[in-house]
Amino acid sequence: MLLIVGVLAAVLAVLDQVSKTWAEANLKELDPQPFLGEVLQLTLLYNSGAAWGMGSEITPVVTALQIAIAIGVIVFSVKAVRSPWYASAMGLTLGGALGNIHDRLLRPPGPFRGEVVDFLQLPNWPVFNVADMAVVGGAVLLVLLGVIGVPADPAEPVEDQR
Repeated sequence: MLLIVGVLAAVLAVLDQVSKTWAEANLKELDPQPFLGEVLQLTLLYNSGAAWGMGSEITPVVTALQIAIAIGVIVFSVKAVRSPWYASAMGLTLGGALGNIHDRLLRPPGPFRGEVVDFLQLPNWPVFNVADMAVVGGAVLLVLLGVIGVPADPAEPVEDQR
């Protein structure tokens, strides 16, 4: 299962960085370009905070929290995940986290304060990126698996999972 987590995380982190590089090369900052009419527009912006720009004054804390989440996903995956569904959820979450951590550590204005490249915009929604989609998709899948009762390790007896 660790292979699923690792490969999915790596593919998503690379896809995220490639898409951000494309956006920076082809879009003007804060100049919305229709992609799917009014439904999806491409709007380049740099986000120092989390969703909706919240936490922009504490970017190092946001960065540290993202790193802690990535470490938590890795630890949980190694210790408990034996289900391909949970491995997929962990891979999505880790890949997205790594994509945004890359920006936070390596983009201006500097380490732990770097701004995340966002460029996808839906109506009445904050501008986001591929990494954000992966994190949200992984979190939704994780919640869904918990709600429908899919265990992280199908080999464990049901009593041990509670």
